[in-house]
Amino acid sequence: MNKSSFNGSKPIRTFDPVNSKKIMKWIFIGTIVIFVLLILATSYYTVSDKEVAVVTTFGSVTNTTEAGVHFKLPFGIQKIHRVNVEGIHKIELGYVTNEDGSISPIEDESKMISGDFNIVNVDFFIEYKIINAEKYLYSSDNPESVLKMLAQSQIRNVIGSSNVDLVLTDGRENIEIAVKDLIINELQAYDIGVSIYTIKIQDSDPPTDKVRAAFKAVETAKQDSETAENNALSYQEQMMPKADAEADKLLQNAEYLKQSRINQAKEEVALFEAMYEQYILNTEMTKSRMYYETIETILPGVKLYIDTSDGDITKVLPIESFLDLGDK
Repeated sequence: MNKSSFNGSKPIRTFDPVNSKKIMKWIFIGTIVIFVLLILATSYYTVSDKEVAVVTTFGSVTNTTEAGVHFKLPFGIQKIHRVNVEGIHKIELGYVTNEDGSISPIEDESKMISGDFNIVNVDFFIEYKIINAEKYLYSSDNPESVLKMLAQSQIRNVIGSSNVDLVLTDGRENIEIAVKDLIINELQAYDIGVSIYTIKIQDSDPPTDKVRAAFKAVETAKQDSETAENNALSYQEQMMPKADAEADKLLQNAEYLKQSRINQAKEEVALFEAMYEQYILNTEMTKSRMYYETIETILPGVKLYIDTSDGDITKVLPIESFLDLGDK
């Protein structure tokens, strides 16, 4: 209990030692609890399934952990740096996409000179993935800036060795492939923990409206040419079956006529050989028979009188026809 004493006219208040000890005890307990809570709060961390965590101890990398709950030294002795290794990251070259979705050009990045000394505006975008979180964080101060400058250099090299027609029309895919291969080779030397996923030409335009209109006309002509070629191929595909059927029909008819002529020739040869055999057996009779059959074929329906009285000379006299003419 508190005790009071008088010193002159002012009372002096003193504190009970028992209460002071209780207060100090609760302060000590509270400090211990806070200390324990701080230890617990700073001794574990979680990593999502899309991340990799790089653990540093006093600023030096000591471990790399994947998804899950992990423990670490408290009070900032060990720090955690999480890196998204599953997502696709994007770098824009020659333009920037604003928050409202609009696009603002950056001419210093997009303006280039082609191999035939024409000025073109080419916009690219690069998509990459982080394949090594530790190298991504500590191999360079700003790996994305390094990748962007490296890409700009290789893009200008490829554009500078390509004709403007290829850059503006149908050579984009080859340019993209060439740029990607060059960047991949360079990244092996820089070793900043990233890998190129894709590189695409967002847009390519001539610097003036007149040149743009001319190249547009060229592109339209190429498209018309492709359309005409496709139509011709379609017509060919439609007509080819008919032509093949007609050709097959002609071949079959020709084969039939050929076989028919061969059979007819064989029959005539067989007939001639049979007649020749008879001719050999009885020459004179065969001659006479062939002669009469020929006369009958030449003069069908006419009565003839054959005179053989003069020996070898045979006279054919159509006397009846002469008589008919005389009566008339």
